[in-house]
Amino acid sequence: MKSRFKAILIRKDSDKQTVEDVELTPADLMQGDVTVAVSHSTVNYKDGLVLTGRSPVVRKFPMIPGIDLAGTVEESANPNFTPGDKVVLNGFGLSETHYGGYSELARVKGDWLVPLPKEFTPAQAMAIGTAGYTAMLCVLALEDAGVTPAKGAVVVTGAAGGVGSVAVSLLAKLGYKVIASTGRTEEESYLKGLGASEIIPRTELAGEPRMLGKERWAGAIDSVGSKTLANVIASTSYGGAIAACGLAGGLDLPTSVAPFILRGISLLGIDSVQMPKPRRIQAWNRLAKDLDVAKLAAMTHTIPLSDVRKAAEEILAGKIRGRLVVEI
Repeated sequence: MKSRFKAILIRKDSDKQTVEDVELTPADLMQGDVTVAVSHSTVNYKDGLVLTGRSPVVRKFPMIPGIDLAGTVEESANPNFTPGDKVVLNGFGLSETHYGGYSELARVKGDWLVPLPKEFTPAQAMAIGTAGYTAMLCVLALEDAGVTPAKGAVVVTGAAGGVGSVAVSLLAKLGYKVIASTGRTEEESYLKGLGASEIIPRTELAGEPRMLGKERWAGAIDSVGSKTLANVIASTSYGGAIAACGLAGGLDLPTSVAPFILRGISLLGIDSVQMPKPRRIQAWNRLAKDLDVAKLAAMTHTIPLSDVRKAAEEILAGKIRGRLVVEI
């Protein structure tokens, strides 16, 4: 194990947040029963909020950011892991209350770790990251709610983003007709390459919501929230379901009970941070089976750790397409 290692550290003095490149020792790490040599992380929308301080995500300072990590076990006091095991970790308070993935070493609870499926390299696991893992959780929720390809189309909002890109690819491979909603019309060929059958502009769903609209889709995966989610709900067909996992457009939800009591639809909340381990393993196993790695590569760009602060600003500005892998 390295006696000193590189990391990014966020400090807060009064109301001012600073982000620094630092060198730490293993003694500086937080408590846990497994130490991981981190090879890769990623940049999600939530990472952007953490690094810029635009939302009070971090609840303990100083903090190493990065809500995802993948790497190799160095030391373990957990019976489920031994040195040399390849592992992946999404959420569980990383970069909120526990040191995260923008570090060459991480000490975490073994109960948080998922064995890396043999089908993926650590870099591919972080190309998936929390965004792709969340997309898979959304697909599982729609399946559990009875939304099958035969029931009708599925709309994906924020389709050119991380969650959206993986969701489009997964749904298309599973046989669904995918309607992709995006504010970046120049990404039409990219989204159709991932498997989208139809592209609709973000503005079509961003207006003042109706209580009920024309039935247009049997299901939805929404990472936007606010008026967009309200309009998605209003146009979901009888017995359909919406998996809601994001808030890029806002925390509010200006809708009514009409679609729920007149059409019997379901709104499914998707939390990736505290998801129980059996469901995590199910999601990763399904990703190994159902995600086209060629399409994953097409949506992925790799950056060094030194570029994550710039990437944080760009992801919040909606300038990042697909997924970013960070080489630690």
